[in-house]
Amino acid sequence: MNMKRLLTQIVAVVALVACSSEEIIEVRYLASERPEAYLYVADEQGEVLSVADTLVRGAQLSVVVNGKKKFNDVEYLPVKVAKQTLYAPAAALVATHREVVLEKSIFVRTPASIISDIATSKVGANADKGAELEVIGYDTLYATGRVNRYIVRQGNTEGYIYAKYTVYDKEEALKRYKAEVYDKVHMAIKNPFGGGEAIGCDFYPTERVVFENNKMPEACYSLYLNISPAILGNIEAYIAFAKETKINTFTIDIKDNECPGYKAEAMKLYSPTNYARAGATKEALYKKVVKRLHEEGFYVVGRITCFKDSYLVKDHPEVAITEKATGKPFKHNKAYWPSPYDRKVWQFNVELAKEAVRKFGFNEINFDYVRFPDRMTKVENLIDYHNKYNESKVQAIQRFVQYACDEIHAVGAYVSIDVFGEAANPGYTTAYGQYWPAISNIADAICGMPYPDHFSNGYYGIKKPWNNPYQILKAWGERVQGRQEVTPTPAVVRTWVQAYDVMRHVDRNGIKYNAENVEKEIRGLYDAGLTGGYTTWHSGSKLAKYQEQKAAFEIDYLKEYRAKQ
Repeated sequence: MNMKRLLTQIVAVVALVACSSEEIIEVRYLASERPEAYLYVADEQGEVLSVADTLVRGAQLSVVVNGKKKFNDVEYLPVKVAKQTLYAPAAALVATHREVVLEKSIFVRTPASIISDIATSKVGANADKGAELEVIGYDTLYATGRVNRYIVRQGNTEGYIYAKYTVYDKEEALKRYKAEVYDKVHMAIKNPFGGGEAIGCDFYPTERVVFENNKMPEACYSLYLNISPAILGNIEAYIAFAKETKINTFTIDIKDNECPGYKAEAMKLYSPTNYARAGATKEALYKKVVKRLHEEGFYVVGRITCFKDSYLVKDHPEVAITEKATGKPFKHNKAYWPSPYDRKVWQFNVELAKEAVRKFGFNEINFDYVRFPDRMTKVENLIDYHNKYNESKVQAIQRFVQYACDEIHAVGAYVSIDVFGEAANPGYTTAYGQYWPAISNIADAICGMPYPDHFSNGYYGIKKPWNNPYQILKAWGERVQGRQEVTPTPAVVRTWVQAYDVMRHVDRNGIKYNAENVEKEIRGLYDAGLTGGYTTWHSGSKLAKYQEQKAAFEIDYLKEYRAKQ
C-alpha cells in the first residue's frame, strides 16, 4: 500500500475518534407532569441519582445529546447548569416549548364549564367534581410552570377548562375545602323552599384579579342611569352634578327585560328581537357617554339583566322555563324567563357583556336577575326548568357566576352580582337559588338589594322598616357580615340603596327618600361594617331627584368610617 495513502487513512480515523468524543450540545426544554421538574446529580461511582435542583417546567437547558447514560434502567442526559453537569430523564427533555406539559389526565376539584369554543364562550359540557378528564393540550403556560387552561376530552366533548379548578389525583379532587371548618356551617343550612343544599356548592378560595389598567375604587359611590336618551343624552349635567359630590362611579343599563340598550352584535346573533328593539343610534351615544365618564375619572359599570328576558324567549322558546302541561314558555311576573340551567342563556349574556367591555370600555359588568323566578312554591311541580345537568338551583347560580367571572375577567373587567336582600338571612337557601356565601365566594362584588320598602312590617323587629332606613339597613348589614364570615374569599359588598320614595301600595303615609333618608341608609351599612359603597336605585334616574338627595352624596363615608376605627 502507498505509504502516503496509509498515513492519510490513519489521520482520518484519528480525527473521527476525536470528533466522536466531543460533546454535542443542543437546546432542549424541561418537561414534566407537574409544574415543577427536577435535575439530578450522580454519586461518585456514577450509579445513584439524587435531586440536585428544582426548576419550573419549560426551562430552557443546554443538553449534551450524545452523553446518554442509564441509571436504574432509565435513560438520562447530562445538562449544563451554572458550570455543573447534572442529569435529567431523557424523556423529560423535549425539542419545543409546546411539548413540556406531560400530564395525560386531570381531575376536577371544583365543578366547572368545559368551553368548546373560547372565541364565543360556548359551553360544551359541565365537568362534575371528581371527574377524570383526558388532557390533549393546553393554551398558555405561566412562568410558574402552571397551565392556564387545559384542552381536555370528556366523552365526546373536547374543550377548555381552567387548570385552577383541577388537581392531579381523584382523592384530592373529591375533598371539600377545609371540611373540618366549613362542612358543619353549610350542612346546617336548611333547604325548606327547594333552592338546593348549601353543601352542594363549592367553597374553594377564588384567585382574586386586579387589573393593572382598571382599578376598582375601594368604595364605589354610584349613581344609576337608565338607557333613556333623555338621561344618557344629558350626561354632561350628571357629570357636573357628580363632580360636586363624592360620586365616583356610574352604573348604566346595557340590557333590561324588554328594554335593550344599543344594537349589539351579540343580540343580532343570539336574540334578534332584542336587537330589533334596541335603539338605532344608541351605540354612538354609549361610546360618547362612557368615553366622557372615563375622561372625567369615573369608574363605569354596565348592568345586564340575565334570567328575565322575554325577547330571548320569543327568539328561542327552547331555552325557556316551560309549563309541563302545554310545553309553552311559562309567564311569571308579566315576563318570560329563560332557564338559568341553560348554557345557551349563559352564553348570550356573557357574550353581550364581553362585547360591551371591548366596544365601550366598561370597567365592570353588573348582572341582575341572577336567579330563578321567585314566589314559585305553589307552581313548582307544574313547570319544567330543563335541568340538563341535574343541578340544584344554588349550584346552577354559583356555576353561572363562576363562568361569567372567568370569561369577563379574560377581557379585563370585573363582575358584580345582584342578590335579593333576603339572601343575607342565615339558616336557609333561598327558593330562587341565591345562597350568599356561594356567590360572594366567586364574584368581585356582591350587591344586595335591601330596599327598606321591600321589608314587611316588623321585619328584624323593626316597625315600618321603610320609615326607619338606618335601623333596617344596619340590621341587614349585620346579617350580611355573618354570611361574609363563612365565605373563604368574600366579595366586596356594594349595596343598592333605595333612592325613590316609599311606594304607595306599601304605605300611603310613607316617607320621602330625600337626602336625609338616603344618608341614613348608607350610614346604616357603614355602621354595620359594609364599606364597599353603594349604588342608587331610582329607576327613573331623574337628575332632579338626585339633586334633592345631593347632601347624602357629598359625604365620604369610607373616610369617616376609618376615622372612627
